[in-house]
Amino acid sequence: MTTLSQRDILGIADLSATELKDVLELAVHLKNGRQSPVSQKVLGLLFYKASTRTRVSFSVAMYQLGGQVIDLNPSVTQVGRGEPIADTARVLDRYLDILAVRTYKQEDLETFANYAEIPIINALTDLEHPCQTLADLLTIQENFNTLSGITVTYLGDGNNVAHSLILGGALMGMKVHIATPDNYQPNSQIVEKAKELAVDGFEVMITNDPIKAAKDSQVLYTDVWTSMGQEDLAASRIPLFEPYQVNETLLNYADKEAIVLHCLPAHRGEEITDSVIEGKHSRVWEQAENRMHAQKALIVSLLEVNS
Repeated sequence: MTTLSQRDILGIADLSATELKDVLELAVHLKNGRQSPVSQKVLGLLFYKASTRTRVSFSVAMYQLGGQVIDLNPSVTQVGRGEPIADTARVLDRYLDILAVRTYKQEDLETFANYAEIPIINALTDLEHPCQTLADLLTIQENFNTLSGITVTYLGDGNNVAHSLILGGALMGMKVHIATPDNYQPNSQIVEKAKELAVDGFEVMITNDPIKAAKDSQVLYTDVWTSMGQEDLAASRIPLFEPYQVNETLLNYADKEAIVLHCLPAHRGEEITDSVIEGKHSRVWEQAENRMHAQKALIVSLLEVNS
C-alpha cells in the first residue's frame, strides 16, 4: 500500500496513477468492513460554501474511523471576520491532524497548504473537486470491474467537477468526453495537464455535440448548470444548456449497459430528468454513498494509519 505521507491533496493530480489505484482499493476494503482506527485524530472542516454530501460524508467517515470532527464554520470563527488565511492556517496546524477546506479560490486553498504542515484536502474549489472524482471512479469501477478503457461522457458546464474528472480519467486510462455549449468548455490548462499525466488508453474529446459525446459511452454524467455563487446567471443559462440534458433520448445513444451519474444536488427537469435519475441506469445514490468510503480511504492514507 502506497503511503501518502502527510501530503496535501489540492487536486486529483496530486495523486499518481498508482496512488489513486491504491486509494480506490483501500476504499473497497473499508466499504467491506475493514477497520482502520484513527483514535484521537481530529479532522477540521472549514467550509466557506454550503454543503450536504461533503460535510456529512467527511464527518461520518471520520466518526466511523474512530476520530473526531470539528466544524469550523467561517461565520463563527475569526477567519470569517478577516483574519488572514496564513494566520488561521498556522493556528489550526497546531490543533488539528488534518483539515478539509471548501472554498472559492484555488489560491486560498494553496495558502492553507503553504502555512500548515498537516494534510490539507480540497473539499471543493471553483477549479477542482477531487473528492467527488474519487467517489465517481469508485462507483464506475464497482459497476464495470475496471476503469481502463471505460468511456465517460460529462454533459453541461465545464466546471470544477469536469476538471477533476478529466484529470482522474487521464490517470486511470479512461476515455473522457466533455460536451458543453460554446464558451463553457473546461479550462484548457487542465486539459493539457491531463494529456501530460495520461497513462495508456486515455483519450479526451471536447465538443459542443451532446449526441456525438454520448454515443456508445458507458457512463453519462452531469452536474447543475449553474454552480454555487452563480445563481444570478441561472435564467440566462437554461436555454443554452437545454440540449445537454441527460434524458431518455440521450441515454439511447449510450451503451445499453450505461450508468448515469450526478454529483448532486440535482435540478430535476433541467440537467437531468426525473425518469432518468430514478431509472434503472442511475447509480446516483451509490455514487453519493461512495463519497464517504472514498474520503475515508483518503483520510487513512494521509494520516498513515495502518490499514
